[in-house]
Amino acid sequence: MNIAVNTRLLLKGKLEGIGFFTKETLARITRAHPGHQFIFIFDRPYSDEFIFSDNITPVIVSPPTRHPFLWIIWFELRIPAILKKYKADLFFSPDGYLSLNTKVPQIAAIHDLNFVHRPNDLPWLKAKYYNFFFPRFARRARRIVTVSNYSKDDIVHSYKINPDKIDVAYNGINSLYVPVSEDEKLVVRQKYTDGCEYFLFIGSLHPRKNICGLLRAYDAFRNATKTNMKLVIAGGELFKTGNIEKTFRRMRHKSDVIFTGRISSEELHLVLGAALCLTFVPFFEGFGIPVVEAMSAGVPVISSNTTSLPEVGGNAVVYVDPSFPEEIKDAMMRIAQDKNLRDELIEKGFRQKEKFSWDKTAEVVWAAIQKESPISPEASPKGKGD
Repeated sequence: MNIAVNTRLLLKGKLEGIGFFTKETLARITRAHPGHQFIFIFDRPYSDEFIFSDNITPVIVSPPTRHPFLWIIWFELRIPAILKKYKADLFFSPDGYLSLNTKVPQIAAIHDLNFVHRPNDLPWLKAKYYNFFFPRFARRARRIVTVSNYSKDDIVHSYKINPDKIDVAYNGINSLYVPVSEDEKLVVRQKYTDGCEYFLFIGSLHPRKNICGLLRAYDAFRNATKTNMKLVIAGGELFKTGNIEKTFRRMRHKSDVIFTGRISSEELHLVLGAALCLTFVPFFEGFGIPVVEAMSAGVPVISSNTTSLPEVGGNAVVYVDPSFPEEIKDAMMRIAQDKNLRDELIEKGFRQKEKFSWDKTAEVVWAAIQKESPISPEASPKGKGD
């Protein structure tokens, strides 16, 4: 089978959540199935680290997809031509974008529908693109993969999609994220926080990540305690960070907030492992990879009680309503003051994280591909589930 794959988010040194999903699943699938051919479609020069095996043919298709108008050109004009040229039997898109201009069977990984529920968090044109095209992509897809039962239910109800057409493949955990030694913790804390313990946020500075609420909660936490604990925010800017800047400037304890910017996975595993607690309190998540990575690293977690996060965190997390900074502050105080609670959460986290692995993710994705293989007895007739 010739399987074409949208690999435009495999960007060296710039992998985000969907990029990691793409990398980890495709590395396993391509190596495990050498009898199939994979056409990796990049939108700019690629790194050889993403050519995982000999059965991959990399193709660069311009223009780079940096704007909704360019997304339309790439997926509606360029992708159909590539699928035809390489005689693709199937097109798999790990970021959910499909082409409405091809008859080749397609499988989409739609991670969440944040743009349906929070369109104002996005630039106007991007929100319009997502909310026009993604319902059509969902209907056109022969199968859909998503990363939580929450997201599956959301796709079913928002887009009126047959639930039998959707497979749930939880995200996995990078093997880097393991507990670090006490000596390593001291080195990391000295580097980032002058030796002080710290709360940690991981993720892009996106409005739905609720950075403003976290900053307000941290300021309230510091006002209520005599601690010198810091807050470290690890992640690159995305857009609409003006409100974050305004909130930061109004803080009493802003000198104790450290913005690291984007850091490598190798460095991040140390920064995470040395944290007293992960404070991950977004308004909306399709999964929440930092939660399971923290559990794997032996770090307690404060997380939102919304969307997919209770499904992912199970009983191993202190949950808060992200709309109330005072509630986040109270949870920070509990974590800071109660070592027994921290130890209990760490032990529960080690058990909960066993539910998640990239091997399992890849198995579910490959099973979805097999169901739509033109040579598989499980392949459904064209249009099933649309």
